[in-house]
Amino acid sequence: MKTAASKISLILGFHAHVPHGADAAEFERVYARLLRPFVCCLYKHPRIQAAFHFSGVLLHWIERTHQELFMLIEDMVSRRQVEMLGGGFYDPALPIIPLQDKIGQIELLSTYIRKQFGKRPKGCWIPEYAWEQGLVGPLASCDMAYTFLSERQFELAGVPPDAPCVCEDQGKLITAFPVSLSLESALSEKSVSALLEDMARAGADRSGETVVSIFPDRPVSGEGDSPEHAWNRFFEELSLCEAFVETVNPGKIFRRLGGLRKAYFPDSTAGATPARRFIIEHPEAGRLYSKMIFSNTLIAHVRGDKARKDSAREELWKSQSGVLFCRPGSRGIHGNALRSAAYSAMLGAERRTREAGKFEPSLLPFDFDMNGDDEWLFHDAKINCYVQSRGGGIFELDYLPKTWNYLDTCAGRTAFADRLLPADVSVESLETGNAGGEGRGRRLCAGEFYELADLDKVRRKLRLVLRGGAPESGETPEAFPPFGAVEIEKNFAMRKDAVCVGYVLSNVGTAPESFCLAPEIDLSLPGETDAFARFYAGKPGEADAARKWLALSGPARDVDGVKIHDIKNEVQIALTASRPFDAVVLPVRLPDDAPDAPAGPGLFQAFCVMPLFRVTLNPGETWKTDFTLKFSH
Repeated sequence: MKTAASKISLILGFHAHVPHGADAAEFERVYARLLRPFVCCLYKHPRIQAAFHFSGVLLHWIERTHQELFMLIEDMVSRRQVEMLGGGFYDPALPIIPLQDKIGQIELLSTYIRKQFGKRPKGCWIPEYAWEQGLVGPLASCDMAYTFLSERQFELAGVPPDAPCVCEDQGKLITAFPVSLSLESALSEKSVSALLEDMARAGADRSGETVVSIFPDRPVSGEGDSPEHAWNRFFEELSLCEAFVETVNPGKIFRRLGGLRKAYFPDSTAGATPARRFIIEHPEAGRLYSKMIFSNTLIAHVRGDKARKDSAREELWKSQSGVLFCRPGSRGIHGNALRSAAYSAMLGAERRTREAGKFEPSLLPFDFDMNGDDEWLFHDAKINCYVQSRGGGIFELDYLPKTWNYLDTCAGRTAFADRLLPADVSVESLETGNAGGEGRGRRLCAGEFYELADLDKVRRKLRLVLRGGAPESGETPEAFPPFGAVEIEKNFAMRKDAVCVGYVLSNVGTAPESFCLAPEIDLSLPGETDAFARFYAGKPGEADAARKWLALSGPARDVDGVKIHDIKNEVQIALTASRPFDAVVLPVRLPDDAPDAPAGPGLFQAFCVMPLFRVTLNPGETWKTDFTLKFSH
């Protein structure tokens, strides 16, 4: 005899978001493959209730671009078929953004939903399910009564994922509904009726209400099925399950809940990595986070102009998308279009904090990356240049007229990352991250720490030194780094629209040293093809006014400058040196074997311009050259 099935209260949810910075094609893709099929098919089944969460970015786009779909959503809300969920307007990584941004983003979306659909939301979506217990207070202060966490997070909390739980922090409460990710995954392979009937039979002996939440993005489909056909079949099957399934909006279930368990949910996401650990494990996410906190500090110091301050803060919100702080890969932090858009928003916020006519250029020692050690921040009218002791390189280079960070690259890369290579190395053999062949002596200084030798905040000059020396007593030459007797002094300064970097190399050892100096200068450009970037080389001995820049399609020899034309931003960047050099320009890509690297060729990140100087130093001798990196548009 078959066991009778118990009735399931099913919260059928639908979530969609397109990050700020995605192109129009991505919005249209989400609309055509997800939004329109689900919403239009649901509209034909008025007895099936659902909860919708769309980020403010996407809702605003639908309102402007597909008014017919927006009207369908309005109609389903008015007939109480659909409940709109709130959350952050830009789908932010809630655990790591400042408190005022948490509240501000949630209030912005809640206000938008109330104005458009007539009712303020009581439920909240947590982007990427990125949770910390400290979120309870901010959510409760925004009148959010319930939210959704994954079944995995319920398991981490030590409670079964078959019923909602109450979360508490500092006397504030919020209810968390479990979302069955395993059921969502199974729906792409098995019919919804079969899955729910099995679930109902398994819960036949349970006392109390069985609540199941799902936010599916695709149902099972046959070969050649369109999304519309697959969703129609899904809703038709669901309509036939009324004997053991009732679709209910979360607000209705919340009002009848009682006797809930309390639970503490540890820091987590639906995946494996909490947001705070993610920004440590992914340097590019850590830099974005550091910039966000620094931008927040700048905004907090705006006084006497509330409109300017609010405008800057709302611009900053665009940079806080959860995909950048919780998701690897080309659709997350490794997608340089999304990172560039986030930096652009933060630089736009910074420009708003600067009062017209009152900006003073500065050189500021500041613990930018919050690791206990200072970095050095040059701020000028048009350029920001941030220098770190690790590698003695520039890790952020902003051109404010175009709100573009030219050092927005993966894996913590910098500009003027120094290499000392064998004297016979050829320019053709240079590669980003490797040069000179296996087994040959080379010194890659990007991981070494340069000492602060002098800081002149008035003249805005910075001098760093990487000390050289000779093997100590008992130390074998093999244990001493190649070219370890070469001391590198680097002088950083700013002048109008340009960054100046001076090198002084000294041989502090007892034997001659012959080597090549090949600093890497990485520059993040909007794309890899010549539709985005073009490169030119200049010969020495020509006056700037008469200089002819020749197209650079391979290694350049005996030049004193390389010009980069950023076509999208309409910016020209000229790298010149006081000595002739050989040079090569190479693309920088995410390694194919990197964790979460996309399939196929490595994902493009930036271009590396690498000058090559041949140097011979006798003991006590020095060698100098000066670089200028000038921007114009």
